[in-house]
Order: sequence, then C-alpha cells, then structure tokens
Amino acid sequence: MKNLLIIFTFSLLLGSNAFAQDGIKFDKIEWKELLSKAKKENKLIFVDAYASWCGPCKKMERDVFSQKQVGDYYNAHFINAKIDMEKGEGPGLSNSFGIMAYPTLLFVNSSGDVVHRSVGYHSTDLLLELGEAALDPARNMGSIESKYADGDRSPELLYNLAIAKLDAYDGTHAKVAEEYLATQKDWNKKINMEFIYRMVGDLDSKMAQHIINNKKAYEEQLGERAISAKIIELVQDKVAKAENEGDLKSIENLYAKIYPNKADEMAGRLKIGYYAQKENWKGFAKAANSFYKKYPPKSWDELNEYAWLFYEEAKGKKELKRALKWAKKSVSMDSNYYNNDTLAALYYRLGKKGKALATANKAIALAEAAGEDHASTDALLEEIKNM
Repeated sequence: MKNLLIIFTFSLLLGSNAFAQDGIKFDKIEWKELLSKAKKENKLIFVDAYASWCGPCKKMERDVFSQKQVGDYYNAHFINAKIDMEKGEGPGLSNSFGIMAYPTLLFVNSSGDVVHRSVGYHSTDLLLELGEAALDPARNMGSIESKYADGDRSPELLYNLAIAKLDAYDGTHAKVAEEYLATQKDWNKKINMEFIYRMVGDLDSKMAQHIINNKKAYEEQLGERAISAKIIELVQDKVAKAENEGDLKSIENLYAKIYPNKADEMAGRLKIGYYAQKENWKGFAKAANSFYKKYPPKSWDELNEYAWLFYEEAKGKKELKRALKWAKKSVSMDSNYYNNDTLAALYYRLGKKGKALATANKAIALAEAAGEDHASTDALLEEIKNM
C-alpha cells in the first residue's frame, strides 16, 4: 500500500509531462541544427508548421501528437520539429515552403527540400499513414513528381501523385486526376468512384458529370448524405465564382437533371442567393419578387430574414419599400418580437416616425411577454424618438 501511495504521489508531481513522453518528441533547436541532425542520422525532418491561434493545430497537439503509437513511429523514423510560422525563424521558413494554411505538415530532407507534405488536421491513423507515405518512394510527393517529370505516366504513379497533390493543397491535383482517369476504361470501379469523389472540385468537369450521371451508384457506394453534400459543395463553389447570372446556367441544368420536380424553385432560390452574395440589392429584390410570385413564402422567418437584410444593406427607397412589404407579410403570418422589430426598423429607415414608434413599442411588449431580450429595440426606440 505504501509503495502504491509513493507511485501515485510521484505521478501527481510529474503531472501531464509523464504522459507527454509517450508522444512525439520535438527538438527545440534552430533550423540549421535540424538539417545537420537530419544529415547525421540520415532521417527526414517532420515539421509541424503551425500558428498559435490555429484551433486544429492545438487539437493535433493535444489529441494526436501525444499518442504513444504516433510517438513510437515518428520518434523512430524522423527528426521532429514544431515551428510557429509567425515567430522567430517561422516567417522565413513559411515563405520558403509556401505555407498557405495551418497546420501544414512537412517532411524535409537534410538539403532542405520538401519530400512530402499535407495540410489540415490529421487523426492518429491519418498521421501514421502520412508518415509511411513520406518514407515510401512510390508514394511521397518528391519522388513521384521527379518520376512524373521524367515522363512516367503509369496509372499507379498518376493515382498516387493526384492524392499527394490533393493532400498538399497545391491546386494542381485535378489535372493529374484527369490524366489518371484517362487510363481507366471503367470509372465505375469502386477505387475510381472513391477517387473521383475525393478529386472533384469543378461542377463543369467530367468528374462532376460522372457523379451526376451515376448518382444512384455513388449513393450506394458512398452514401446518400455524402453525395448530396458533395453536390452542394460543387454548387456553392460555382456560385462563389460566378461573374454574372449566365454563369449559373450549369447549376440550373444540374437541378433539372437531378431534381426535375423542384428544379425551377431551386433555380429561383439560387438567383436570390447569388445576388445577395454579390450585394446587388436591386437584382436581389427583383429575383425575390419574381420567386415569391411563383412560390408564396411558407414561413414568416424567411421573409423576415430577407427584410432585415435589406434594412441593413439596401440604400434606395424602392428596395426598402419592397422589404417593408415582406416584413408586413411576415407579421401577418406570425406576429412576434423579431418581425415586428424588423418592421419598426424599416419604418424608421423610411422616415415614418409614428408607425415606427408604434411598431417598436409593440415589438418590446411582445419581447417582454415571451421573455426575450429587447435591448436593441430599446436603442432603436430612442433613435426613432430623436427623428
């Protein structure tokens, strides 16, 4: 019993440091010394390129780097370094290695060349897999790129290079992925479907069209939710890059193909979202009015959200009057604190003091009855009184 007490007391004195020893041991030495040590021990340097404010970086430090199996592997195979890219030697190294996001995980040889890299949070299993890939000439990015530059276009090399480039976030993986797929007669093989799902990033690409044309098969293979999320991701990216309404045509065609019964309604909402993103409030108002003529609003909060958006962003009286109609309609559907607050704010913007005062007071009364905070409406009420 006495021995157990001594062990327990000793472990308390050691604290968390006793357990930290099981994880990766990071060398706290300068970059030149790391290169020298890597050369002497004939090992790659594993670099956790992080920033102090990065949430995923902190999570990896706490939950992944501390794991015994990770420590055993990385301590045996690499010289390990954690470097804050915004302090000390960090900014210079960040510039040299083209760090664009955190965490970036680098594997660097003793000459200072990056052999392999990946970006983002990695679980224990993924980090172990990443380390294995870095040591494998058939899978690490440096070796594969060298073979690619020498003219090797074997399917295996193209496949591995596309994966490595995707993980590195270097922006060129799609071209290599297309080269790989050009070597494949059957895109519906499991390995190819999983590959396409990972690689696709452009709604207008052949990979995206393959997913759309074989949606059921992809859902069976990867799950309905995953495929739905991927399509939404592609649509959002397309909308973000759209320069004009004509650029949305491919999305409308997609909706017509996948959701034929809802295509027109979805296209209408798409235009509303597009104009909001572009902060084109005249276009937004026109698209919203056109949409609601065909598809009457089903909820008060949707109208209230649009009306409030106009209160905050719209400049012209015409747009504010349209927003006023939406707010009034929202109140008629379900009169509550939120939409009455919006209505009062719009009356205020339009210079209608009497109606603004009455509606603001009504909103406050509704808030008190519902136990809602109405501090912002109180502030608005004072502004209305001073009109």
